[in-house]
Amino acid sequence: METVRIGVMGIGNIGRKHCSYLSGGEIPNAKLTAVCDLKAQPLEWARENLPESVRLYDNDEAFFASGEIDAVIISVPHYYHPPLVMEAFKNGLHALSEKPAGVYTKQVREMNEAAKKSGKVFGIMFDWRTWPLYQKLRDLVQSDELGELKQNIFITTAWYRSQSYYDSGGWRATWGGEGGGILMNQAPHHLDLWQWVCGVPKRIRAVCNVAKYKDIEVEDDVTVYADYEGGATGTLVASTGLTPGTLRWEITGNKAKVVVEDEKITLWRLEVPERDFNRDFRGGFGEPESTSEEVPYDGQAPKKHPGITTNWVEAILQGTDKPNLLAPGVEGIRSLEIANAAYLSSWTDGWVEIPVDEDFYYDKLQEKIKNSTFEKKGVNERTLDVEPSI
Repeated sequence: METVRIGVMGIGNIGRKHCSYLSGGEIPNAKLTAVCDLKAQPLEWARENLPESVRLYDNDEAFFASGEIDAVIISVPHYYHPPLVMEAFKNGLHALSEKPAGVYTKQVREMNEAAKKSGKVFGIMFDWRTWPLYQKLRDLVQSDELGELKQNIFITTAWYRSQSYYDSGGWRATWGGEGGGILMNQAPHHLDLWQWVCGVPKRIRAVCNVAKYKDIEVEDDVTVYADYEGGATGTLVASTGLTPGTLRWEITGNKAKVVVEDEKITLWRLEVPERDFNRDFRGGFGEPESTSEEVPYDGQAPKKHPGITTNWVEAILQGTDKPNLLAPGVEGIRSLEIANAAYLSSWTDGWVEIPVDEDFYYDKLQEKIKNSTFEKKGVNERTLDVEPSI
């Protein structure tokens, strides 16, 4: 195979972005050959904006079995990610899923098992991993530059959303349509970065404030507290109701502290590791001396969606026996574990161990959906066929 023929399943907001850079030739050795959506309006957009050579489908079974594609990008609402990824594998296709991996880990674990059996390349659209800033931060942590981690605080409130945004689709910010709020739509990128850099916590305590700022039935303001193996702690704060928002991450270890803010990395090095200082110091008041420096990193802009897609295509062409994926699809379950644990903690008002009790979480989610009495007001019916925009 010299060129990977790609189909896009779901051509709402994000699907259209994938179609645009693919049809624009931004991905080497890849070609957009087909798109599929079950509704007329997205297909009309495709007919007007994509090359005539791109085949249009309004039936997913016909799309997957068409023979027109070698690989598929899944960009539909969250609940449908796992079943459509598994359908792709059944048809011998490689798959790249939009985030999150799914809504509940029980379904995602089934998808991951299918991926391993398929022999196909499976990726997930965690495009923040393409940002050199966070790649450098991860290198600092993984290389033991900070020493044993003690605490990290991640503030990600630069996700302001207006009421009109939530009213733009009947599925938005509902348990039945989206499976949650900020933890399911905006924060998956940061939940992924959180575990990618600092690891998956062993337990979670969270407060998920429902409709704190907007008229929705799910959370729009969250504080998550995490305990890690080894004694480190972490806090993540996310909100869609604050403006101007903040994006700041502070990670403190035994040997140094690093702060990421305003696209800069600042490192404070201790002259003596804190635990050594604490053991040997006899002066009462005092602390280790430190020096600060700005850490350089590759200044290129993040490659985002095209970067992940290019990496996925390269892995397909290299051969499935040695895929070199920046964002393997099977890793999507890690950030979802944190999100599911945060919801359970908020619902039960207690600590939740990771991995979560998958059956218990699923049952609780079904209760939320079954007992929902929420009615959306002012929904713009003309945009109901548009899937999540990050």
